[in-house]
Amino acid sequence: MYEVTSIIVNSDFEKLELSLKSIAFCLKKALQHESEAEVLIVCYETDIAIGQPHTDYVHIKAPIKVFNEPNGSIEVRYPSHKYSEQEFLEEETKLLSNICLEIGNLIERKQIKEKEELIRKQMERNDRLNILGEITAGIAHELNTPLTSIIGFTELLDEQIKDELVQSDLSKIKENALYCREIVKKLMFFACEVPQQIQEILLNPVLQNVLNLLSPAFKKKDVVANLKMEDTCIGIKADEIQLTQVLFNIIMNALYYSPPKATIDIQASKGQKGIVILIQDQGPGIDDTLSDKIYEPFYTTKPVGEGSGLGLSVVHGIMSSHKGSISFYANSPSGTVFELCFPK
Repeated sequence: MYEVTSIIVNSDFEKLELSLKSIAFCLKKALQHESEAEVLIVCYETDIAIGQPHTDYVHIKAPIKVFNEPNGSIEVRYPSHKYSEQEFLEEETKLLSNICLEIGNLIERKQIKEKEELIRKQMERNDRLNILGEITAGIAHELNTPLTSIIGFTELLDEQIKDELVQSDLSKIKENALYCREIVKKLMFFACEVPQQIQEILLNPVLQNVLNLLSPAFKKKDVVANLKMEDTCIGIKADEIQLTQVLFNIIMNALYYSPPKATIDIQASKGQKGIVILIQDQGPGIDDTLSDKIYEPFYTTKPVGEGSGLGLSVVHGIMSSHKGSISFYANSPSGTVFELCFPK
């Protein structure tokens, strides 16, 4: 038992299988009939088998519990043609139970550490997003005034100057200034600086409206939108314009990464979490290494000129202001599922 405790104390959580294998060898040495014993440890998605396998056997077995829930077992087997169950010593049964308890404690510590690490990353990410929100709100306010002046004076010059070449240049200036103003609006959405008009609305018409707006893009890319509503009368408390923007951005992203002939599934239902909207595409999916970056402003995986990197950051800001949540996970066999949850 001392050897087992030493192995557990010095265990590397990243190499749990190695520790379990060492425990199995250690246990085998402690058995009365070591040379003919088979030791099996099954836990935490790991199967360890030490010794000669037996098809006909007698055995003793003890459960491994993690947070009082069954999570595997340790089993010791002897060949039945040579031994009976009476061959097992009471001390061996107790040893098995004690080792199971120690392994359960080890796995509990591993899971606690993993949860702490996950919480730490989430807190760091939320802090980073809050700081970015404050910075972008300041930038948006500072840019609004000069952009309004640029657009206003460009329009005045356009009225006064009749030269077609100059008017063409002024038109480009105005067009780019308007584009910049749209980015400023998105920054303000991200920072939740735009006043909301929260009211009870029906979800189905909003979804239908977004799909109608994107219909030409779906046809152009030869992608099909499949809308499934659990109930067409699902109501939701939201700002209709902001909700439209959230759905538009997520579905547009799904469309951008979808291959031709693919299908984008959009599902809406009432669940324990509240109102849940799932948007599933069949694209290449999101790399795990990017999971902490995709909501950051100006971060994009699209080529230069095809995305400002504000779409998902705006969506995240709007969802937070609605006291909702946004998450994503891998679709099967390929693609991504975005889950939008709004409070009941």
